[in-house]
Amino acid sequence: MSSLLKFSVSILLIILPFNGSGNPYRFSSGAAESGMGFLSVTGTGFWASFRNQALLGYNHSLSAGVNYENRFGIAELGTRTAGIVIPSGRSSLGIVYSHFGYPDFRREMGGVSCGMALSGKISAGVQIDYYSEKSSGEYDNNQILTCETGLLIKPSEKISVGIHVYNPLPNSIRKSYLPTSLRAGAGIELSKVLYAGAETEISPGEKLLLRTGFEYEASDKFWLRGGFSSENSSFTFGLGYLIKSIKIDLGFMTHERLGVTSSFSLIFKIH
Repeated sequence: MSSLLKFSVSILLIILPFNGSGNPYRFSSGAAESGMGFLSVTGTGFWASFRNQALLGYNHSLSAGVNYENRFGIAELGTRTAGIVIPSGRSSLGIVYSHFGYPDFRREMGGVSCGMALSGKISAGVQIDYYSEKSSGEYDNNQILTCETGLLIKPSEKISVGIHVYNPLPNSIRKSYLPTSLRAGAGIELSKVLYAGAETEISPGEKLLLRTGFEYEASDKFWLRGGFSSENSSFTFGLGYLIKSIKIDLGFMTHERLGVTSSFSLIFKIH
C-alpha cells in the first residue's frame, strides 16, 4: 500500500465509524439491515439477532450467513462477517465472527450469544464479545473482552419494542477504552407486506443518532427496502431475493462527501 493511501485510510479510521453505528466496535449490520437505515433492534432478520440478542428467542431456524461490506469502494476498509444460529427449544445459540481492516491495522471480533423467549410477549438475550486489534509499527496490540444484552417486548402481534445495551461494564476494569452505547426502538407491521421502524442510539459524549427504515415485500420472494440514518445524513436502500433456501441481500448507504458503501449478504436456511 502506498504511503499516501496508508495516510488516507488512517484518517478515515480515526474520523469515521464503519458499521452504521456511532460505536466503531460494533460489527457491520447485514445487507438487509443496512438497506433499512441500519435498523436492527426490533428486526427479524438473521443479522439483527446479533445486534439485539433477544431476537434469537424468536429465531427457530438453523441458519448460517456471510456478509461483506465495501466501505466507499476502499478494499482496506472492508468488513467480512460470518455467523450461525442454532435453535434449541425456546432459546437459540448464536456464534459470530467479523474481520475488519488491512495488514497495517486489523480488528477481529468473535461473539457467542444466547436468546430466550421468556413468555409469548417478552424475550431477552446476552452475548460475550472478544476483540483482537493488531497494528504495525510501535502501537500496542490489544485484546478486549466485554458483553452486550438486549430485551424485546411485543405489546401486540404487530408491534415490537426493543432495547439493547452494548458494553455495560466500566472501563476501569480493562486497560483499553471501549465505548458504551444504548439503543432503543420500535417496529410495526403496517400490513402483511410492509414493515416500518425507528430507533435511536446514544453513546457518552456523542450526539443522539436516529434511524428509520422500511421493508416492502413486493412478491413472495422479493423485498424492497429504504431508510435514513442521521449519522452523516445517510440515505439507504436495498433489496432481497429468495432462491429456494438461500436469501440474497444487497444494501447501499450514501455519504454526503465520501460516496457509497455497499453490502452483500448470503443467508442459508439449513432447516
